[in-house]
Amino acid sequence: RREDEKSLQSTEPKTTNLQKELGLFSGICIIVGTIIGSGIFISPKSVLSNTEAVGPCLIIWAACGILATLGALCFAELGTMITKSGGEYPYLMEAFGPIPAYLFSWTSLFVIKPSSFAIICLSFSEYVSSPFYAGCSPPQVVVKFLAAAAILVITMVNALSVRLGSYVQNVFTAAKLVIVAVIIISGLVLLAQGNTKNFENSFEGTKLSVGA
Repeated sequence: RREDEKSLQSTEPKTTNLQKELGLFSGICIIVGTIIGSGIFISPKSVLSNTEAVGPCLIIWAACGILATLGALCFAELGTMITKSGGEYPYLMEAFGPIPAYLFSWTSLFVIKPSSFAIICLSFSEYVSSPFYAGCSPPQVVVKFLAAAAILVITMVNALSVRLGSYVQNVFTAAKLVIVAVIIISGLVLLAQGNTKNFENSFEGTKLSVGA
């Protein structure tokens, strides 16, 4: 009888459970770092150059902020309803079935995530190298080399340890929030001091073309 029980136990499928290595603070930092992406430091210049006026630029930023908030609320609701790991995969599985969830997961793995990660690292390398090339753009060789180095370092950190990756994420999220806070507070201080020249005729010269 004992031999039968041992044979049954050996034939039972083994399940793998993920270890809970992340605490509440690290989880919050991951969510905040995902919502407040690096695009907030990259896109202001291009938005202002394409609209060519302060007024529409601020309207676009406000609209995008509202849209991002709605998206975050939707994900928060989905997270409380479907408590399964896997990112967007379980949400798509419940809503649309296995085929859309499968296609999205592989597309995200091979296209969406790598391309966005590459853009972030390229932007990071441009900001890091620009102080060493005052008055001109840094060479593309330097930018691409630094971007590749950043990708390798971040990949190694996340591959070595979940906790180490969470610590790095926490540091970058904290730095991001500090920079955003400094920008906001500096703007409010300048407004309180009466520096409102940028808001005078803020819609003058607005580019209204479709490609703006």
